[in-house]
Amino acid sequence: MQLSQLFNFLLLVSPLALCRAVTSSDEAYSTYNTGCKNPLVRREWRLLPDHEKKEYIDAVKCLQALPALTSNNVPGAVTRFDDFQGIHIRQAEFIHAVGSFQHWHRYMIWIYEKALREECGYRGSQPYWDWTLDSASDSAFINSPLWNPTTGFGGNGPYVNGTFNPFFSVPERTGGGCVQDGPFSNYTIHMGPFNTTAKIPQCLRRDFAPFISTLRLTEEAVRLHHCEDTFGRYDVKVQTGITERGLRLSDAGFHAAGHLSVGGEAGQMSDIYASPGDPVFYLHHASVDHEWWKWQNVDREARLKDATGPILRFGIPLGNRTGGENITLDFMIGLSELAPMVPLRRVMDTEGDLLCYTYAREKAVYDYATGKWVAEEVSESEYEDDLEEFCENSDN
Repeated sequence: MQLSQLFNFLLLVSPLALCRAVTSSDEAYSTYNTGCKNPLVRREWRLLPDHEKKEYIDAVKCLQALPALTSNNVPGAVTRFDDFQGIHIRQAEFIHAVGSFQHWHRYMIWIYEKALREECGYRGSQPYWDWTLDSASDSAFINSPLWNPTTGFGGNGPYVNGTFNPFFSVPERTGGGCVQDGPFSNYTIHMGPFNTTAKIPQCLRRDFAPFISTLRLTEEAVRLHHCEDTFGRYDVKVQTGITERGLRLSDAGFHAAGHLSVGGEAGQMSDIYASPGDPVFYLHHASVDHEWWKWQNVDREARLKDATGPILRFGIPLGNRTGGENITLDFMIGLSELAPMVPLRRVMDTEGDLLCYTYAREKAVYDYATGKWVAEEVSESEYEDDLEEFCENSDN
């Protein structure tokens, strides 16, 4: 492996009866909405009833059993679930530290959601993981409902001693081995590490680093991103912490922090290429998208048209590389065999002519009387008033 490729890694430090196979990506995704009339409503994982959690996990396992569509160009892809990881590996160097980072991943998560629904009979929407709810302490992170072995995704891997990276270490990492419990404990990931799409069977590994969660995924740390009033500045904060020479943890944005809190040094979630091998990737990136959706909705008229940032990876202001052009609303993104090329303008609005989903205006609150998480409604005006006061009083 070339040293430059290794540096790129450092940048981010069954119910088969439900399955319906498709024969080509054109068949699955050739038509678009003509208008969003009944948007799916995405919710935080812990607010889903247990039966809906099971339905989602069953649908993911269905994708993990269907044959791949990309095997001709992604030799390691065995299943439809692998298709998404393989395309992410192939495009990783063009979709991180660039202006279209959030747009591309929004499109990817939507196509993944469509696959769950159209190929596996899933009736729900893509859930997200609100990291702030698990950031109060190491214990809060480790005991998150997300890691429940019965109603979640299984937990950490056992601690594995050793140095997994010659350039940096993740503080207070706690795992690194194969996930031992939950629905994916026996799942075989077929690709990675790094940028290889060859077939390399391996277990799902997690290496929890709760320290990162308590430092960079608190409600205050996440909310600070929203004090920026242009997409360019907001996006810089989201992608901060990823540099050409490694990881800068002290000011990592919630994107990098979410990956590293789960993947540590040894887990797939910390691999900038192969992170979609962990099913939690999709809840993490749905949360990244949820934050962008909230930011956009503060001023929809302006922010649904606000797209900027370098086409060149690590171009200014996401890095120090000079030259190259900036993205515009006409810049094209695509998912190779999985979905056609579309201009950015078609993924700016989650309720537009292509996408058709929204997020519930609610916050998960723990009810100590019942020992359960419950939904507390948050109005748009309430959110904006609280944000304005927070930003005025913060040292941004």
